[in-house]
Amino acid sequence: MTLPGLALFYGGLVRSQNVLSVLMHCFAIACLASVLWVAVLYSLAFAEGCAWYGGLQNLGLRAVTIDSMSGTIPETLFVMFQMTFAIITPGLIVGAFVERMKFSAVLLFTALWLVLVYAPVTHWVWGGGWLQEMGVIDLAGGIVVHATAGISALLLAKFVGPRDGFPKKLHVPHNPGMVMIGASMLWVGWFGFNAGSQVAANEAAGMTMLVTHISAAVASLTWMAIEWIKNGKPGLVGIVTGMVAGLATITPASGNVGPLGAVCIGFLAGFVCYFMCGIVKQSMKIDDTLDVFAVHGVGGIMGTLLVAVFGTAALGGSGVDDMAGQLLTQVIALGAVIAWSALATIVIIYVCKAITGLRVSPEAETTGLDQAEHGETAYHFE
Repeated sequence: MTLPGLALFYGGLVRSQNVLSVLMHCFAIACLASVLWVAVLYSLAFAEGCAWYGGLQNLGLRAVTIDSMSGTIPETLFVMFQMTFAIITPGLIVGAFVERMKFSAVLLFTALWLVLVYAPVTHWVWGGGWLQEMGVIDLAGGIVVHATAGISALLLAKFVGPRDGFPKKLHVPHNPGMVMIGASMLWVGWFGFNAGSQVAANEAAGMTMLVTHISAAVASLTWMAIEWIKNGKPGLVGIVTGMVAGLATITPASGNVGPLGAVCIGFLAGFVCYFMCGIVKQSMKIDDTLDVFAVHGVGGIMGTLLVAVFGTAALGGSGVDDMAGQLLTQVIALGAVIAWSALATIVIIYVCKAITGLRVSPEAETTGLDQAEHGETAYHFE
């Protein structure tokens, strides 16, 4: 999903002089998150500890052997599967600051964010922490992945500041074809993201895959229809962005809703996330460049709440017997995670400002980050 799906999706959305920087961000984050996952993050997220943080007994995976089991599967497989979540979550945040943030700051922010935000929230929700004990539902990361990344992306975009000319001067995607290819890889990879989170090849995984696909398709058509009505033409970038919104929104609910719920969630994802893009940029005046908060943050939050509704048997779901009680649990979980993500992100931003600085020079922005930060050029015309 991250390599190359997210990288190509984001890379095609920026200007041609910045495409390599986006690919570099995604690739480097994948490498950095992998090493940190092995060194410390897996232990902090999943080792037995307290209600807030996992213990340190599995640093460097020292307790993981070829014979170790996590439930019914080898622990090595569980470590690897969960590592991919730790990779893509900070990768999503990249879309908020493309074309203007220092590469050194990206690496420092990612490392600190994984330790201070991702690892504890993962423990709270999936690692035996206090939210899991409370009974929160989040199969594949509406809270752990999309809410954390969305809130942090919005704040980071605000602190880094807008691109030159924003919001009046809009930069169009340099390669919509690349956007579609990357989004398609995300769509297929998302089946592993959601259905794989059932940690079994069974009936539940089958339904999870089905509702994931339905939500993505409905959200795509909804986004396309709105754009068609407003602009007179349906756009490729629009329909694939709607798909991502549908996937992000169904993610937390995908283990508990049926086809009817998936259709409703997909429609709401396409409708609400479409208009949130305009609200963030035009009303809030925040240059969240690739709409990370509007698509992932809002989508993940919305899906986390909707599971309490469409997870009931009356609406074709399963696992939710008390709609009001479950909704309260979901709200409490979201409130705690959003507050912690915001607070920790602000602290991390100030640390990065002090050590590396956040933003490249105006000259580097004009030249493009490909050349200014990495000394390379994506396209050579002779």
